Amino acid sequence: MKRIALKIDVDTYRGTLTGVPALIDLLQRHEASASFFFSLGPDHSGRESRRLSPSRYYDLATRLYGLLLPAPDIGARCADQMRRASDSGFEVGVHAWNRVRWQSTAPTADSAWIEVQMTLAYRRFTGIFGQPPHAHGAAGWRTNRHALRLTQRLGFSYASDCRGRFPFLPVIDGELVHCPQLPTTLPTLDELLTSGTASAELAIEQILERSTCDAGDHVFTLRAELEGMRFLAAFEHLLLEWKQRGYQLVALRNQIASRNIATLPRHEVVFTELAGRSGRYMQQGPAFLQPA
Repeated sequence: MKRIALKIDVDTYRGTLTGVPALIDLLQRHEASASFFFSLGPDHSGRESRRLSPSRYYDLATRLYGLLLPAPDIGARCADQMRRASDSGFEVGVHAWNRVRWQSTAPTADSAWIEVQMTLAYRRFTGIFGQPPHAHGAAGWRTNRHALRLTQRLGFSYASDCRGRFPFLPVIDGELVHCPQLPTTLPTLDELLTSGTASAELAIEQILERSTCDAGDHVFTLRAELEGMRFLAAFEHLLLEWKQRGYQLVALRNQIASRNIATLPRHEVVFTELAGRSGRYMQQGPAFLQPA
């Protein structure tokens, strides 16, 4: 049976407080699994550009957090909502400490800055869930070689930090990182809307078409702030269509559990632009050929 892993990025205080419980209820109703990746520190969404960003769909308070309103500490105020996801049987992982700062700074940050940000998130996650995280999903698929190295050093079982086609071991600047990447393979709802798709319903049809036409398992990234709130009904339609077509809806850990890590293909990673999204993001590149 073809599988689609649901990767839920939780970017904001409001998304954690409202979108996460709504998604838990929806997924349980349809007997679907998923992986929640949490932002664990301050919500500075007010400092985020709204030109090519999901933030244009945020409520007014969220658009002012960290700008004209104090930035709420997501992990301190929403620990119960996070634990509910885990207690309900869903996989949980690290998205970021300060998501907005990560997306704007991480691509060019030095090792010291990356280590501070990832360590803060790692420790907060461990305090909330009582165990260290095993999965990392970089905010906005924006990262660099220092962060890739740290996913290995911190002992993550896998990361989902990039876009691509299938699971692989990343190679950056000729260095192999022994932390598998499970890339997002399908376009996201907000990217399609930003790129000119007229409605959420038409965007859902495009996602369905891609998931059907492209062979193999898939990873679909959604957001607690979009599919868990404003576009909840559209997301439910997508779930129903996938189920009717015989897809199994799983967590990312299910995509890696049956794999032999040692035999995963090795691919270079590249940094490029993506339609409907600002900045450069990490993408699965060509197969890495060991020098003779």
